[in-house]
Amino acid sequence: MPADVQPPGRPRNILDDPFAVRGNRETTAAELLITYDPTPATWMYSWDSDAREDAGFAASVGLVYYSFATTQDAAIGILGDGRTPFAFEGAPPARDLWEAKARIVAKSSPASGWIASLFLGEGEPNGDDDRVVERMGADLRLISGSVKLQAAAARNDWGPYDYHRDFNLTFPLQLTGDISYALGSPEWFDVPQTRLGVRATMRSLDKFSPRYCPGTTIGESGLPQCDPLVAGDNGREWEIRSYLHIGI
Repeated sequence: MPADVQPPGRPRNILDDPFAVRGNRETTAAELLITYDPTPATWMYSWDSDAREDAGFAASVGLVYYSFATTQDAAIGILGDGRTPFAFEGAPPARDLWEAKARIVAKSSPASGWIASLFLGEGEPNGDDDRVVERMGADLRLISGSVKLQAAAARNDWGPYDYHRDFNLTFPLQLTGDISYALGSPEWFDVPQTRLGVRATMRSLDKFSPRYCPGTTIGESGLPQCDPLVAGDNGREWEIRSYLHIGI
């Protein structure tokens, strides 16, 4: 159902209608996938490949091209109170998108090595914003002995929470670093485990980001208030935390 349908028609959604077109959207797609895996007994596409893969070097590179012939029905979002659901007024229009991904695994032993993942391409939000997001990023996980290092960088990408993609909230740059020491050998997955670590996060903000405040104006109350329409430079926010996870 198109978003501009005349009343009494309206975009369908999964809360109010018995049928809605979302993941079953009409799609024509093509994929090219190239994989190098010298140890096929530990299949690189197993769900737990991060832990099981034992190759000294294995890599997979893929390119996917999507042609969406139609729009979708409305997605469901959550209001600012964190609990009230609502239906968006529509969905992104029909268009073509592409995405490239790569995954590299290098293990010197089951408990030592590194895994890197990279992505580049175009994406669209779950909600009704029609802006195409041209995003790219990479993350690295490295384990050596009892030490685990995680690092990630993303450019013009959504934030870490679902609502960021729902409302098409992006950050010009996101950087994350995490180093921890575990009692025993660290796990490749983030499962409960006793470890002590430090984590740092930095994000830059622009007009598409939450909490962006380029300048202030005087509101009706006579107090300064943030005005996102004021011209200004990109903002920045950062956080450093230490943590102790106890696995029982």
